[in-house]
Amino acid sequence: MAGTLQIEVVKADQLTVADVALWRQMTDANPDLASPYFRWEFTEIASRISPDAAVAILTRDGRTVGYFPHQRRGSAIQPLGAPMNDYHGVIAMPGEAPTLAAVAELLGAPRLNVSAWVGPSGAGSLRETLMTVVPEAGEASYHGWYAERRQTWGKYFKDKERARRSLEAELGPIRVEHGLRDPELLDHLIGLKRDQYARTGRHDIFACGWTAELLHALMAETRTDFGASMAALWAGDRLTAIEYSLHAGDRYHFWFPAYEPALARCSPGILLTMDTMRLGCAAGFRVFDFGFGGEGYKKYFCNATQSVREAVVLKPGLRASLSDVAVGLLDSASGGRGERLRTSVRRRWAAIEACETTPANRFMGAVAAAGVAVRKATGRQAAA
Repeated sequence: MAGTLQIEVVKADQLTVADVALWRQMTDANPDLASPYFRWEFTEIASRISPDAAVAILTRDGRTVGYFPHQRRGSAIQPLGAPMNDYHGVIAMPGEAPTLAAVAELLGAPRLNVSAWVGPSGAGSLRETLMTVVPEAGEASYHGWYAERRQTWGKYFKDKERARRSLEAELGPIRVEHGLRDPELLDHLIGLKRDQYARTGRHDIFACGWTAELLHALMAETRTDFGASMAALWAGDRLTAIEYSLHAGDRYHFWFPAYEPALARCSPGILLTMDTMRLGCAAGFRVFDFGFGGEGYKKYFCNATQSVREAVVLKPGLRASLSDVAVGLLDSASGGRGERLRTSVRRRWAAIEACETTPANRFMGAVAAAGVAVRKATGRQAAA
């Protein structure tokens, strides 16, 4: 009979050479852990930057069976790097990972909040991430993929071909570069994202500072088989779209896209995605990960999915916390329109809580988000 699962929490830099080697063996052996977010390199870099970062070492009968990188925000525990983390779970051999509920209990967490848990959970609702899988590496595989997509979604891709011609006619020849690691270009991208958050009323995840620092640090670490970089599209001399991505092995994870809003009619962001895939195929990538569903364009690109779980695991008997107050505030401000809205405000609160490292800043973020919810609810009621 298997022994009791035990846990030890340490800083990432306290893991031994043997731990790191075992971590890599686990990610190599477990296809569910193919995402770059599960690589040791991501944990090593994010642990240097994200406040209150740690790694839980899980053992049974004296044998290490898993690792869980995480961070603390007040009494809550989150996956390491949240909200800058599109996949999370226990690093373990296939079939050996404990459930999300078991991890929460071992950590003694009053609350463990996850948005994309990979592996057994015992809690939470299913979400799907979307990805494109090309059958073989090489630029020819891109053309085969595009031919199939264009046949399936002819109207959509014909429209993008017209958009490309329009952009070139208006501004000049299109040029795309990838593998870019210019810090000033990254700062420009972050500025575009912050402008977007301000326009849409979303929480500015870069205002806290450490999140932008994480992107810079990942991009600065050029290692074999792991890294982060940008692709950018110019029309004539005008920079029209940029995307920051994380990559490891044959997987390329699209992460932070931005484009010039004035050129939205020409779809520069979509054109950049298409050319990035073409160049990526030529460089040997076979899986292009688009993250969570949501943006409508993804269905036209993606031919595969991966199921993950979104969940909030609460310690038995827990009734009140800052997050419950914040969710109640956002829910009330939005008119209390049922579970769908409650899920939405919980996600919004999770991003605020992950970014902000002090109770005061977390509360201010919740109040600001409630104000946005009030304005949106008022606008919808007026329209009705």
